[in-house]
Amino acid sequence: MSISEAVLRDTIEQIIRQQLQERYVVSNQQDSGIPVGISARHVHLSRADLDELFGKGYELHIKKELMGGQYAAEECVTLVGTNLRVIENVRILGPVRSKTQVEISKTDAIRLGVNAPIRESGNVAGSAPITIVGPRGALFLKEGCIIAKRHIHMSPADAKKYNVSDNDIVAVKLPGIREGILKNVQVRVDDSFQLQMHIDTDEANAMGVKCNQKVELLK
Repeated sequence: MSISEAVLRDTIEQIIRQQLQERYVVSNQQDSGIPVGISARHVHLSRADLDELFGKGYELHIKKELMGGQYAAEECVTLVGTNLRVIENVRILGPVRSKTQVEISKTDAIRLGVNAPIRESGNVAGSAPITIVGPRGALFLKEGCIIAKRHIHMSPADAKKYNVSDNDIVAVKLPGIREGILKNVQVRVDDSFQLQMHIDTDEANAMGVKCNQKVELLK
């Protein structure tokens, strides 16, 4: 083999090794961090309220399975605010719960004229009133409308990895052109959870975050 051939071979091998190394680094970067789930407005219904909106004994139809045994249903409802403005085609999440809850963004709250507080899911005492309209009826909630507090779902193994506990409050760093830090992020730990941070559409749009983008946990 001539010297020029040997040099060419070494050069090609170096290029290949460099490309493989770069791909490995990029792959590791993509695998690290916590994926983001962007939560759009939705409704959780009690058994009694589902009957009121859709008819006695009505059963929801699964559109997409979610974590923790939840699912996005095929069925949607209309929200009516105190100013009589409406938001149509709001997805129902199943299965039924003990108490009805409406989760919206701050932008939605302004549109509907409701003073929805930022709360952990399930904490609806003293929250905003709202009207829900279905195909067979309507109901007025004296309370139940909230803006969901941003949070991270974790399994016990994930919590151990990140050295956090259920209900801890942490901060996360978001990458990108609008790079920034979100504080007051609640950690929620359960055996049924998969690792994912949940923010609403307002937060995602403000910081240019896309679904499944990875974020870094800061303590």
